[in-house]
Amino acid sequence: MSMAANAPTAGAPIPEFPQRLGHPKPLWMLFMSEFWERFAFYGIRWALVLYIVAQFHGGSATGQAEANSTYGAYLALVYAGAIFGGYIADRIIGYQRSILTGAVFMAAGLFMIALPDPNVFKLGLATIVVGNGMFKPNISTQVGKLYSVADERRDSGFTIFYMGINAGAFLAPLFTGWLANSVFGSPEVPAYRVVFIAAGFGMLVSLVWFYFGRDQLQGIGTPPEGAESMRRVAYVVIGSVCVIPIVYALLAVGAQVLQVVLTIMFVGLAAMLLIEGIKNGAVARDKTLAMLLIFVFNILFWMFFEQAGSSFTFLADQIVNRDFGGWIFPTAWFQSVNAVAIICFAPVAAWIWVWLASKRMNPSIPRKFGLGLVFNGLAFLLLMFALSSLVSDAGKIPFWTLITVYLIQSVGELCLSPIGLSMVTKLAPVRLVGLGMGGWFLSTGIGNNLSGIFASHVSGETGMTTASALSGYTFGFYALVSAGLVLLLSAPLVNKLLHGVK
Repeated sequence: MSMAANAPTAGAPIPEFPQRLGHPKPLWMLFMSEFWERFAFYGIRWALVLYIVAQFHGGSATGQAEANSTYGAYLALVYAGAIFGGYIADRIIGYQRSILTGAVFMAAGLFMIALPDPNVFKLGLATIVVGNGMFKPNISTQVGKLYSVADERRDSGFTIFYMGINAGAFLAPLFTGWLANSVFGSPEVPAYRVVFIAAGFGMLVSLVWFYFGRDQLQGIGTPPEGAESMRRVAYVVIGSVCVIPIVYALLAVGAQVLQVVLTIMFVGLAAMLLIEGIKNGAVARDKTLAMLLIFVFNILFWMFFEQAGSSFTFLADQIVNRDFGGWIFPTAWFQSVNAVAIICFAPVAAWIWVWLASKRMNPSIPRKFGLGLVFNGLAFLLLMFALSSLVSDAGKIPFWTLITVYLIQSVGELCLSPIGLSMVTKLAPVRLVGLGMGGWFLSTGIGNNLSGIFASHVSGETGMTTASALSGYTFGFYALVSAGLVLLLSAPLVNKLLHGVK
């Protein structure tokens, strides 16, 4: 899943870059920098909830609820942090320095969470959140600045960059799972801290790669005029250090309180966007209303999609049959399925949309979002069937069911996620496109926080069971499919608000 904000600065000249494989040479440097950052980010994803239970709850299943809640809150704050990271790059220190500063904080946080202390662990997560906010959205923006808006290679360049994201997401769980289960630990007692240390080194590789490769950018992403002094970087570093305790506090108070904070932020942001839309006339008002409505459905999608790093991890660890004649399929490797699916299915999805457009049958924005919700719901329908009809005498469901769940969810993601950012640039009030992008990230973050709350209910007070999983995932199916059908059926009304925007 990408957090790209890809519009180049209006009127900024595009340098004459050397070309490599038909694209500007810096694209490949950014590709590898993003690959290693995503390697670090996804390398720890599978281990976080398992580590919290093993390290801080003595392996007791009663710790699953807190682990799920912490994971969801962490992801929510990662997305919320992107709002502020873009501002820092735009107005204070430039994109290049923001990326480098964010990489340093992320690496430090990854090494911190390897220390077996619950307070240091959450402080490390808070440090990762702050660093990710400065790194992730801004390196994506750098890609957009390599091409003019009219350059026909632009979409292809972002597709290549997106492959870097998914290549890192694919390889990281395989490698870190192998380290934890086979090299430094065992399937029974994985060495989770080794996972975090490996991810920290991966982040350092990203930092070094970008530091030495940034000259290729020929000044793109350097500080704004008059802001070249390193003093500003020092101020950002000091400010970031001061923000870390605030993020730590939001993690510590729990997902329920964080949800209140995020909801207040979302309501305030929505009000600002709507007021601006009303000022710009009826058409702008309608487009803003449509965008905010779709944000609500986006929250619901990610609330259930992001079970991948929380309840699905416990499901894989405890209820899925991973035994292949004595060889145990590592829990971590399930996290690579989505990345493989995106790499394989994305070109097919792109071709389907183009073909449908040629037949004047290309679904509108609300219909694509509705399809995304329905496919996500179908994944939960398969889990309902498996947990009610395919449970073995040993209390396990077949291996293929969870793999298929990830594949179906990936189809839903391709219906929804790639068009979200494009939708914002088309529907947000002209003067507040950046704030609209922040609304997209914030709605995704709220969905991630709710995913942790929901996963906590799935695990219950005593840990996940077949019955608790069936109950929770049944609710997920009905919630997603009902919302998807509502959006599909109401698409003609929503399309009126879009005023021709496709």
